[in-house]
Amino acid sequence: MQRTSKRFKEVKSLVEPKQYTLEEAINLLKQTSTAKFVESSEVHFCLNLNPKYADQQLRATVALPHGTGRNIRVVAITSSDSSLKANEIGAERIGSEDLIEAINTGYTDFDVLIAEPDMMPKIAKLGRVLGPKGLMPSPKAGTVTKDIVGAIQEFKRGKLEYRVDKTGIVHINFGKVDFPIIQLQENFSTVFKSIMQNKPTGVKGKYLKKLYICSTMGPSIELDYSIL
Repeated sequence: MQRTSKRFKEVKSLVEPKQYTLEEAINLLKQTSTAKFVESSEVHFCLNLNPKYADQQLRATVALPHGTGRNIRVVAITSSDSSLKANEIGAERIGSEDLIEAINTGYTDFDVLIAEPDMMPKIAKLGRVLGPKGLMPSPKAGTVTKDIVGAIQEFKRGKLEYRVDKTGIVHINFGKVDFPIIQLQENFSTVFKSIMQNKPTGVKGKYLKKLYICSTMGPSIELDYSIL
């Protein structure tokens, strides 16, 4: 049986069984972040979605105004005659058939994979490797594009891809806990607007059911989203 640490019990006792305003919740998130490293700030949207239906799937991108605080590792698959060099545009690696083969044999040391449209037929065979990790390039996510340089720069600056999981929940990192409160508020508000604007057409009834934030190792804090 999983044991709850003394640290977690102490910080969980600070969270009351109620819905908090955004400012209250972020202040509390900072108080309950007591791990020995700088934790991330996470938001979890519990949505009235069943992604097994095509019109209830949710996959989109959002550009955080203050980034995530993480170093996003980006690699790109381009045509063999491309002159792009990874070290010149900030990517971890750029390649063609060689990179496809490396991924096929286990290389997944990256957070975002960007690809030129013409390379997608060759990348299709990587579905079994990339699919479970959520790394397969997609036009909807902005990771299939002819503008490789622009896409790399956007993701490096704080652009995120998100998608609903099989239980109808979207999990998003909206910054580090040590960000100033105003930056966390602005990042959160940007994410919230994106989720609401990308509401799938197949939603029946209430779209957003519950909304929580937490730090990486902290307890969940419920928000009153009716006043956002």
